[in-house]
Amino acid sequence: MIGQFSEDTVRVFAAELGCALGFLHDFGVIHRDVKMENILLTDNGHLRLADFGLSRRLERGGRAFTICGTIQYMAPEVLSGGPYNHAADWWSLGILLFSLTTGKFPVPPEPDHCSMLRKVRSFPYEIPLSFSSQLSLLLSELLCKTPSRRLRSLDRFKRQTFFHQSTFDLELMQRRPVEVILELRERPDRAAKARRGLTLSLQPLKGFDYDSLLSPPPTPDPQLDMSTPSGTLAPPLPGPPRQLPQENRARREVFV
Repeated sequence: MIGQFSEDTVRVFAAELGCALGFLHDFGVIHRDVKMENILLTDNGHLRLADFGLSRRLERGGRAFTICGTIQYMAPEVLSGGPYNHAADWWSLGILLFSLTTGKFPVPPEPDHCSMLRKVRSFPYEIPLSFSSQLSLLLSELLCKTPSRRLRSLDRFKRQTFFHQSTFDLELMQRRPVEVILELRERPDRAAKARRGLTLSLQPLKGFDYDSLLSPPPTPDPQLDMSTPSGTLAPPLPGPPRQLPQENRARREVFV
């Protein structure tokens, strides 16, 4: 179904993103904006975590207070203005995995932090009955509202039953393509759904002049005489060249 993935596919995505977060946290970096829009795909469908514009150095035991990120992915301690630490990234990963599996967010986004915080704190985060017990357990530990009790380390992440008989060896994972992504790439409507604006590569209408749409309109030349044939310059007006007043010349020399 479009908009959601099977648990087998989510398992691969979760393992790769968990490794990415573990790598960053070991180097004292908190991402603070883990979300779908910041996940890139390789040709074989594997994930790359991108956009470190909100990231910052935060050593183990450090605390941050800046309210930043994307509101529907933000942990409750981030929404409240801190203090928070690397555990906030694992909460965002839980929201992401929930969304990949269901096709929707566990809590609809609110327009401001205060109302979103109230909803997050009061929401029970009920796991759909369609989820396996292993995935339900993983999400319940990632979406724990108390940061100190939340799953917040790669070692604990790897020990989850959801990853039983799965590998966290990135080299081995990269060798096997993610089949569902390759299938989606071959869909006939992929180009129309993925494009942003009109592109020449699609060419859905034969003989249509795309250049007239993609090229900016020409800037009218004031020296062109509209009564003359197209492209012919009108003769210059008689008389001496116009001189700027002394005051304007001085002002022009200052700002040019």
